[in-house]
Amino acid sequence: MKLDHASSADDGSSEPERGSSEQLTREDRAQLLRYMLLMRLSEERAITLYRQGKVPGSFYDGHGQEAISVGASFVLAPRDRMCILHRDLGAHFVRGVTPDRYLANYMGRADGVTGGKDGNMHFGDRNLGCVGMVSMLPDMAQVAVGMALAIKMEREPRVAMTFFGEGATANGQFHEALNFAGIHRLPVVFILENNKFAYSTPTELEYAVDPVDRAATYGFPGVSVDGNDVEAVFEASRVAAERARQGEGPTLIECHTMRMHGHGAHDDMSYVPDGMLEEWERRDPIDRYEGRLREQHGFTDDELASIRQACEREVAEAAERALASPMPEPELALEGVFAERFEPLGDGQAPWSHWAERAPDDQRTNGAGAGRKARVA
Repeated sequence: MKLDHASSADDGSSEPERGSSEQLTREDRAQLLRYMLLMRLSEERAITLYRQGKVPGSFYDGHGQEAISVGASFVLAPRDRMCILHRDLGAHFVRGVTPDRYLANYMGRADGVTGGKDGNMHFGDRNLGCVGMVSMLPDMAQVAVGMALAIKMEREPRVAMTFFGEGATANGQFHEALNFAGIHRLPVVFILENNKFAYSTPTELEYAVDPVDRAATYGFPGVSVDGNDVEAVFEASRVAAERARQGEGPTLIECHTMRMHGHGAHDDMSYVPDGMLEEWERRDPIDRYEGRLREQHGFTDDELASIRQACEREVAEAAERALASPMPEPELALEGVFAERFEPLGDGQAPWSHWAERAPDDQRTNGAGAGRKARVA
């Protein structure tokens, strides 16, 4: 997949060509399926908890968009850095967050990622190299650009990655982030999740020029891929990350998908045209990938069922632990209001087999495991 020009976008009117990557082992493919299932099943359990009154506020998920966060984050090395948004739970799981911590966080429990300070998706585990979410979009693009600048100043072959939706491209922060990244050729990968609606506003009322075509005006490539094809997302992200590591600058990757649930649990999606959800349901990323693993990579029905059942057990046990987690002590609200000391981000999990195969000397800048601290980012 070449990234030296902006490719045409899939508008959802026809079945997009399936992508594939030669850089994945059989175990890698099983892991991709596992992370997508963990995201789907965890969010299904979370919405049940919400309906039971155990989740304060509203609930937001990424049903149908699992291939994007999983496929993109799977390329990253331990010392790469991420800014993850509210529909990208799979990236948290790939980097090392567990379902029980996610569920506890939504319930505002002490064992959640934020320790009970947040009953939502505004979290990031700094010990795993992830910055907490800023809900004004795409402000996290600017944060990722800042981390990429620090990485470049340290002269390390590392990458920053961030996500945002197509609606966020109408905001000035989008221009500021991409313009600065392009000028300074920063090692950042922008993942644009085009899920067809900015809340209730359809894409034809969001912009006159597709955001991926704007990348060239900032001096770097843009590419469109099928966002419901996990290997297509992985391959585009792999090429973009490698390009960034080699000092060639940013890439904008537009992933075409569909937001299958409302903006939040309070949204009935009455604005979606008849038949649109049904069309995209036939492109479900998990169903499609299970079919590919069966047809092209020799996975048996028993193997696929075993992966799914293991994920179901993991999420069920995680929900029990999350429900058993206590509520936080009130004094916690006074902690962390101000930064009392500088603490660099830790390193995330990197399950792609490529990183396990690297020799120790090659891991000097990319890290060998979670927990290591970088000097700046």
